[in-house]
Amino acid sequence: MTPLPMPTAAHPTLARTLAPRSGLARDALLVLGGAALVALVAQVELPLKPVPVTLQTLAVLLVGAALGWKRGAASLTTYLLAGAAGLPVFAGGSAGLAKFAGPTGGYLLSYVFAAALVGWLVQRYALDRRPAGAALAMLAASVVIYSFGLTWLGLVTGLRGQALLTAGLTPFLVGDALKIGLAALLLPGAWALARRR
Repeated sequence: MTPLPMPTAAHPTLARTLAPRSGLARDALLVLGGAALVALVAQVELPLKPVPVTLQTLAVLLVGAALGWKRGAASLTTYLLAGAAGLPVFAGGSAGLAKFAGPTGGYLLSYVFAAALVGWLVQRYALDRRPAGAALAMLAASVVIYSFGLTWLGLVTGLRGQALLTAGLTPFLVGDALKIGLAALLLPGAWALARRR
């Protein structure tokens, strides 16, 4: 698989527009803030088995879009490392390396790649400025999340075909459509406010 090329004519991210002064301290705060946002919304949970419904994916997509591909990926890596180290940042306040071996491990690992993809699309094509573009970027990242998540869920549980889709995809489609719709409104709205500053 060929890695994504770096954005050539990069469009500024929302974070860069709102906080234009660059520096290590600013970048660290943005990365930590993104990780904290994902950790916070992960606690909004509907405890289905084997995969709970949370607002995590909404935060992952927003963090990637707002921070760009590098900081978005760094933020979600920080989130995963915090959870692996034992901080209760995963759904339901859970933590630990065992989460990565369980049924939700693939979904968790996908977050880094999903945030990077959204960030790359935003920086390369400025898709977050209009609702349709933002929705397209979020949809592409959702495909990444489900590709990782369903593959790992199938390996861990032995589920195949329709049973796998029923456990790891179907219950989330309506919620994900709502999350994508919300993100597609929030991002252009944030840009509209940023332009008025």
